[in-house]
Amino acid sequence: MNKYMKIAINEARKGIRSGHGGPFGAVVVKDGVIVGKGHNRVVLNNDPTCHGEISAIRDACKKLKNFDLKGADIYTTGAPCPMCLGAILWANINMIYYGCSIKENDLIGFRDEIFYKNLSISTKKMSDRLKQVDHDECLKLFEEYMAITNKIKY
Repeated sequence: MNKYMKIAINEARKGIRSGHGGPFGAVVVKDGVIVGKGHNRVVLNNDPTCHGEISAIRDACKKLKNFDLKGADIYTTGAPCPMCLGAILWANINMIYYGCSIKENDLIGFRDEIFYKNLSISTKKMSDRLKQVDHDECLKLFEEYMAITNKIKY
């Protein structure tokens, strides 16, 4: 068994045995060192965004004092949902190693496959749920941000 996946499994097991949430644990590894660990804490925190991967990314960023995890890999017990995949990509993580598939996540009561199918929905088809408001004021905010010369580049 892969040593990093073993730690991710143990992290997930700790979470489910404590009633924190689903069986999802993750570790972030950079240069052969675990820099972040996390497990699903959705139930514990009443927070639908507190997935194992998100928890591990937050832990790694806090420890490294950097939001950019370029050069790191993540090991996760289940294939990432769309939200976690987005977070992994935003964090610049290189490789994603996962245990169970999206279909297997669904078999135990999660609905990741539905969300992946709906990602192809265009904003036009979502018009009943999307409404643009205060565009001019928000555009001014964006222009203000663009004028900052010492901002951090993403």
